[in-house]
Amino acid sequence: MAEHAVRVQRIASLDLEVVEAASDRTFSKHIHDQYGIGLLLHGAQQSASGRGPVEATAGDLISVNPGEVHDGKPVGLQGRRWHMLYLSPQRVQAVLDDMAADRAQPAAELSYPVLRHAQAAALFQTLYQTVRQPGGRDHALVLDETLPLLLAQLLDRPLPPAPAADSAAGRARSRIDDTPLQAVSLAELAQEAGLSRFQLIRAFTRLTGLTPHAYLLQQRLLWVRQQIAAGMPLAEAAHASGFADQSHMTRCFVRSFGYTPGRYAQPAR
Repeated sequence: MAEHAVRVQRIASLDLEVVEAASDRTFSKHIHDQYGIGLLLHGAQQSASGRGPVEATAGDLISVNPGEVHDGKPVGLQGRRWHMLYLSPQRVQAVLDDMAADRAQPAAELSYPVLRHAQAAALFQTLYQTVRQPGGRDHALVLDETLPLLLAQLLDRPLPPAPAADSAAGRARSRIDDTPLQAVSLAELAQEAGLSRFQLIRAFTRLTGLTPHAYLLQQRLLWVRQQIAAGMPLAEAAHASGFADQSHMTRCFVRSFGYTPGRYAQPAR
């Protein structure tokens, strides 16, 4: 049975488009005026890209540059299913310009039409889910730190280390430590450290083992544990600490500690 279902959502506030597709169709050669980054979720496809013929299977990242001629057809009788984010050249270029401080030359195009890389796929999933579920105190921070990390995986020139920035990243960590419940942007943290946003992400991760948002989340979870132990109701703790809702707090709590906030709230024996 033929299959073709495509859902498109334009998100003007983020200057991007979201596409969810399941199709066994062959697409003729065409171009986009945006950068496209996606993840093949099921099946496989062959395509002729501006960077040569490629084949992608489930779990692979796929990408296309603005103006790049490409096509696509399924491999085998099954269709394929994928998610895509299409970002404006202006949005991507702004990120690349910020990243240029850590590169010999700024990159203008993505190098890999297909990439099998577990960390890159996980970054795409984080970015995609954040775009699809907007809202929350840290929404902008997650977007701003995830997109450059993902783009870095799709560029062909390695990024050199910048250990001199590590001590500067300590100032951004202190900012989070001092006010973990306050909303903060990546730009504010970078200004605190005196680094570009991308330099901060890299230096902060080397310093703490976590991205700025992941570190902020851990600090909030520690605050939540303290308040729950002191008797604060779970819903109040979730709201005060900046989680989207109590269920969001619970999911993060379980991932970190292995038990629910409700269990932790039970009276000590």
